Amino acid sequence: MQAAQIAFIGGGNMATALIEGLRNNQASMMSVVQPVLMVADPSEARRTLLADLYGVQTAADNAEAIANANLIVLAVKPNQVRAVAEQIHGLLTPSQLVVSVAAGITVSALQQWLGGHQAVVRAMPNTPAMVGSGATGLYAPPSLTPQQRNRAESLMRAVGLVQWVDSEADMDAVTALSGSGPAYIFLVMEAMQAAAEQLGLPAQTARLLTLETVFGAARLAMTADESPAQLRARVTSPNGTTERGVAALEHAGLREAFMHALAAAHQRSVEMGRELSTDQGAA
Repeated sequence: MQAAQIAFIGGGNMATALIEGLRNNQASMMSVVQPVLMVADPSEARRTLLADLYGVQTAADNAEAIANANLIVLAVKPNQVRAVAEQIHGLLTPSQLVVSVAAGITVSALQQWLGGHQAVVRAMPNTPAMVGSGATGLYAPPSLTPQQRNRAESLMRAVGLVQWVDSEADMDAVTALSGSGPAYIFLVMEAMQAAAEQLGLPAQTARLLTLETVFGAARLAMTADESPAQLRARVTSPNGTTERGVAALEHAGLREAFMHALAAAHQRSVEMGRELSTDQGAA
């Protein structure tokens, strides 16, 4: 059986997370047919590191990297996508699937920059993909075949949960929620640890208790049948410490703060899409 080739343009954190996820999945499945992975990156040091860690093939030239690939991952920064897409657009064949992980870049913009290439999927992963616990939103135009959709989904499932959205406009909400969401949770953790230290706990104790509390709560929510609201009610005893603390958070406007955060991130995602679709934004 011929192994599939996946080419990554850009060898940064997201590409590394996907490569590690793919390799771990193949190892756990004990498959004798592993996909051939190719990474193009301008940094020789980065190429050497990825080759040593994961046994991937590397290239300094994007054209060389995509020559035999059936799936191409654009894993560069949003403001670099247009230049990369316009560089490779004359080299693509109709069967090659392009997956972009850049925030804000629309499918129509990608297709235009790729010279009318239609086989494009937009993905919005997040940084927990680096530890195999990512949450990725995917959008594909109706023209994509079921096989192409499955190929994109299999790629992102290597690093966590995948959810398709039917409307591309929803990708801005995905960006605001799961794309930016880890930073919100890190801020909550930072605030919890700082508050615990002010109450007298040593820094290391406050840190470890904070981390395990957040991890445990997320794990419980993932495995429980109840909603987060029901779980909260179940651990909030009348006139107890939790009830008092939750009431303080509600009084401080926690819900409104998160609404403002997601709305602001959503608006910025929309703005980025507009900016990066213009010559000025892509420069």
